[in-house]
Parts: sequence; structure tokens; C-alpha cells
Amino acid sequence: MKDQSFDGLAQKFDRNIYGTTKGRLRHELLCAALSEHLAPLGPQKIIELGGGTGVMADYLAGAGHQLTLTDVSAEILHLARQKLPADITIQQADLFSINNLADYDVVVCHAVLEWLAKPYDALAHIASQMPPGSFLSLTFFNRDAAIFGNALYGNFDYIARDMKVKKQVRLNPQQPLSPKEVLAAVEKLGFRVEGKRGIRCFHDYLRERDMASSHYQQLLELEFRYHQQEPYLWLGKYFYLWLVKEI
Repeated sequence: MKDQSFDGLAQKFDRNIYGTTKGRLRHELLCAALSEHLAPLGPQKIIELGGGTGVMADYLAGAGHQLTLTDVSAEILHLARQKLPADITIQQADLFSINNLADYDVVVCHAVLEWLAKPYDALAHIASQMPPGSFLSLTFFNRDAAIFGNALYGNFDYIARDMKVKKQVRLNPQQPLSPKEVLAAVEKLGFRVEGKRGIRCFHDYLRERDMASSHYQQLLELEFRYHQQEPYLWLGKYFYLWLVKEI
């Protein structure tokens, strides 16, 4: 297994991730979570790891924060440069090659770990550089939700193969993670959990897929109502954590 880059898929990535109800919903929920956590802190110096075309970086910069956007894909960052204001610093870099996280108040790492061959090594690399009092906004593809969703659609053989396929579809996350295992890992790495949410707790389980568009506002309100509550937060297709580095 190798780390996934989106070179050769940049345009498709941009359409599929942010041009759909699932991308729009994920972005709105994450923006709300970050806004809530960042509001008491004032303007922050933020680095986004694996930030893609910069949709989140653009939002955070617009809220008054100083942003550095990184991604391993040159093609993705070419799109980002076309879209983003000049005051956002853009850097092409592999996550493991970034060694200046101590220069930032907040590290944002959303939907990155599931594309890496060694996601827990990436978490350890991030943690090793972050000073006490700094913050990590972490989101990852939820393995437990992936199993549940595939069971609902009768993909029993796929689950039996540990959700592995002979030919990996490059826009399908290759390494979903269990929230309970990630929570245990970050606590061992010296983080304190200050917030957790499920992201898309209901959207991906709709029997009538068209309702994601036709009833979008109702769906969004439902997500906001329940995405921090048990048991629904554990069913989010993505899992979100707001972490403070203690040691």
C-alpha cells in the first residue's frame, strides 16, 4: 500500500468532493465545528495538511486567520492557486516532510489519514512537533460507518474481504480508521480531546438518494441536531476531533 496522491485526478477530485451534496454537507459541518472552536481564540496562525484545492483554507482565511496550505499533489495545488487569494501561503509537501508545525497555533488535518499507508505514523509525526497548548483539528474516514453502510446495501463479500478490492478505485479512501482506536492513539500521543462529532451521520444512509438534494436543508438541520449525540456521532461517515496538545 502506498500513500495516495491525486495527480492525474485533480479535476475529478474537485468535482466529486465539493460538487456534491456529500461534499457540501461535510464542508458546512466542518466549518461550523471549526468556527465554534476557533472563535474564543482570536486570529490564529494555521497550517492545513493535505488541504487539496483549499476550500477550507479559503474559509478560514476569510474568517481572519493566517493560512498556509500544503498538499503533496502539484496538480491539486495548481487548481488551488487559481482559486485562492494571494495572502494564503501554498506549499507542495508530503506530510512526513513537514517539520515546522511548532510555528503554528493550529494544525488542520481533514480527510488525509485514510489516504496514507501508515496513518498512525502520520499522527505520531504531527504530534512530535506540536508544542503544548497548540490545537489539532482532525477528521478521518470512519471504518465502523463504512462497514455499517456496506452492510445496509448487502455488500457482504466486500466486508468479508476487509473492504479490500483487487483494483483500488483512486477516489475511494484506502485506509478507513476506527474512531475508538484513533481516540486511544491521540491520547497516548499527548492530546486531550476537547470535542468530537460525527460528520454525515444520516446523509450516506438515505434509502432515497435524491432526498439529499430535494431535502437538503432538513437533512442539514438533522445533522446539526444529532451529530454530537450518542449513538449517532459514531455513525458519521467521517469522524471529527478537536484536540489540544498537553505534553
